[in-house]
Order: sequence, then structure tokens, then C-alpha cells
Amino acid sequence: MANSERDEATGMQTTGHEWDGLRELDTPLPRWWLIVFYASIVAAVIYWVLMPAWPLGNGYTRGVLNWSDRRNVAAEVQALQSARAPMFARLADASAAGIAADPELQQFAIAAGQSAFGDNCATCHGAGGGGAPGFPVLADNVWIWGGTLADIEQTIRVGIRSSHPDARLSQMPAFGRDGLLSPRQIGDATEYVISISMARARLTPDMAAAARGAAVYQEQCASCHGVEGAGDRRIGAPSLKDDLWLYGGSRAEIRRQIEQGRGGVMPSWEARFDAGTLRSLAYYVHEMGGGEPDATPTPPTPPQ
Repeated sequence: MANSERDEATGMQTTGHEWDGLRELDTPLPRWWLIVFYASIVAAVIYWVLMPAWPLGNGYTRGVLNWSDRRNVAAEVQALQSARAPMFARLADASAAGIAADPELQQFAIAAGQSAFGDNCATCHGAGGGGAPGFPVLADNVWIWGGTLADIEQTIRVGIRSSHPDARLSQMPAFGRDGLLSPRQIGDATEYVISISMARARLTPDMAAAARGAAVYQEQCASCHGVEGAGDRRIGAPSLKDDLWLYGGSRAEIRRQIEQGRGGVMPSWEARFDAGTLRSLAYYVHEMGGGEPDATPTPPTPPQ
């Protein structure tokens, strides 16, 4: 290390450090930089005094202003809920037709339902209701438990195979796992299911196996899915005549479903949402999937 000396080219003092013939100049920091630096220190001290800043053993310093983002957000949420309360009250008593006939209420229902869906449902059903293996598509007009506003709201409210006492319940037997059918019978039933569905155009069923599977189907499956495979919404048995499959529509997946009897769980949202939010979420899903008209429109609650 060389001794500190003045650089001949710049006339500035060096630090005495040298690397590979390069000597480090002892250049002073720019004045503007020093001003900003010291101002930052002053600002930090002022912040420590005014705002919550330093952690303590079981809390933190509150600051002179006693500022709390948590408290402020809670107050803003409460104010927003109070402002929305009249619209949610109107929603709670409105039918699908009534909401559609009121542009202001319809706009509010869709906006509120979309927000609730994005925060709570999109994780499983997808941002646009596109579904995933094991999670039903909500963007089509196929409904396992019914597609009226009342049906959809009931499903959201009590869930499917949830802990709610009124949960919608359905359970397909695991015909292979539990040894209820032989592998050949399962294969025959698979071909029969393909033969009565729209999937036959792409999967080309083995008609000889399908003929044998018809007897297996009528004995084991028709009580839930119907003699012709049209399904039964009352018990959550899906139609087998279309080409829409909850766990996949390949031959292997159809067979696997017969073997394992897979069924997911949808939680109950009754305890999480108030009546207006439930109705807005149901209406959003109803409109997203081309929902069906209510069989009996829900009458509005008479004014008190």
C-alpha cells in the first residue's frame, strides 16, 4: 500500500490505497448528497417520534399521532359496508327476474358477486369459472344440482359434502376399489357410458363391450343416473349423455371414476356471507353460466 499523496493529474489527495497501479482518490461526497443524507436522518427521527416504529417486548411504540393502518382500514371497511347495506338489503329479497328488471340493482349484484367470487371461489373454479379437474365449470349451462338462482344460492349456502347439517350430499360408489364390480364389468360399463354420451364421436366405443355393460349399468347405475343416463339433479347425479366430465373425459378417466367414485367437497359459505352477499354471488354465477329461470320467482319482502 502506498502512502497518501497528492495525485499529479487531478491535484486531489489520494487515500493511500493502490490496486494494480490504480490509486484511489479521496474525493469528497457531493454537497447535495450530504444534504439529502442528513435530511433523511432527521426525517427518520421525526417519524420515530410521530408514528409507530420500534418493536417492544409485547408490542411497539405507538408514536405521538397514535396512527394505526389496521384501525383505519377497519373503519373504511365499516363505512363501505354501511354505504352498501341498502343495496344488499334490496338484493336479499330480489328474484333473478327482479334483479334483471332493475339496471341499478343488476349492476350492483354483478359487481358485488364478482368481487366475492374473485376473493373466495376463483381459487378452485377459475377466474372466469372455467373449472379444473374435480372442480365444476361454472361458465356453461350444465348444473349438477340445478341452475336456478335459488338452486345456485342453496349450493353456495350449504356446500356439497360439507360440515353443514343441510349440505348437499351425493356419493358415487367406488365400484373397483371396493370390489363391487370386476375389472371386466368396469370396462364394459365404461364402454356403455361412452356409447350413450356425446363422447362416442371421439372415443369410438367397443359396442360388444357396451352391450354387456348395458346390463351392468341398469343394475348398478341407473338408480342414480337414470335409465337413459340423463342424471338426477335432486341427488346431484350428473347427466352422462353430454361430453362434459368433472374429472376428465378420456376413456381412462371415465373408467377411473367408476373404479374410485371420486367426489370433492365444497365448503358452506352461510356463516361467512350475509344474505345480500350470498344473493349477489349466486346471481353472478347464475349470469356467468347462463342460469335457468326461477321456477317460482321469489316474492319481494313487503315494506314494514
